[in-house]
Amino acid sequence: MRSGFVPIVGRPNVGKSTLTNALVGSKISIISKRPQTTRNTIRGVVTGMEEGVPAYQLVLVDTPGIHKPRTELGTRLNSLVYGTLAEADVVAFVIDATQPIGPGDRLIAERLRQAKAETVVVVSKTDVAKKANVVEQLTEAAEWGFEAYVPVSALQGQNLEPLVAELVGRLPEGPLYFDPDTVSDQPDLDLAAELIREKFLDRLRDELPHSVVVVVDDMAERDDELAVVAARVIVERHSQRGIVIGKGGEMLKTVGTEARHELESLFGTRIHLDLRVVVEPDWQRRPQLLDRLGFGASGSRSNHP
Repeated sequence: MRSGFVPIVGRPNVGKSTLTNALVGSKISIISKRPQTTRNTIRGVVTGMEEGVPAYQLVLVDTPGIHKPRTELGTRLNSLVYGTLAEADVVAFVIDATQPIGPGDRLIAERLRQAKAETVVVVSKTDVAKKANVVEQLTEAAEWGFEAYVPVSALQGQNLEPLVAELVGRLPEGPLYFDPDTVSDQPDLDLAAELIREKFLDRLRDELPHSVVVVVDDMAERDDELAVVAARVIVERHSQRGIVIGKGGEMLKTVGTEARHELESLFGTRIHLDLRVVVEPDWQRRPQLLDRLGFGASGSRSNHP
């Protein structure tokens, strides 16, 4: 069988997480209109079966958007993305059909050429782009000289099978890395934390969404089949704490209710969600605190304080 690791890379907000979720067939990455939503690598597993036997396994690695960093966190996230290229068997490079190809796209293309990574360019959001824009994107991207170019709409599920075929066809012969029923290796605590953060993103303005991080400290099931999820919502300033809580606690209550419903659906049990909002001044710029929050020097969020 063919198997291997496929980082999904691109600028912020080009549709990498939506594509990952669509290919996996399950929500494993949070989605927001806000750029830089994804802050760690999330592996999604796609296993193709033939006559009840695995024929291929794509291990998709959803990555943060590559951007010009303004904080220590941003620098670590970029390093994390470039680090995934070392384990790549083939790379899916996503560009946005609704936006002109820009310096950020060209920078990523150059880094991929330098890494000599076999690359499939994915032109995303074709359902909302004009046909002429899609053709223009494909024509300009073709000058990069990569192995294949596939226009898709992840939201509508359009042209995903040809994309999978292009990726699988470039995988080496390899082992089954995950059980065929596995869709992600993301720990439950991390997935819960990200789902909670997702609910804040589109409700917060300006730079505040980037100042929020959520840490789930504990998830325990009681005897009455009620799971208690204890989470900290961390912000950088006391003024932000008031905004996140909202007038009369309204923001926190709304987010908590929405997050609880989605967590109950995900984990198949009733949830009691305990949210606390705490201030860690300038956490994005403090290397030691980033380490404690699980954002190691590589950018990977692999543990909890």
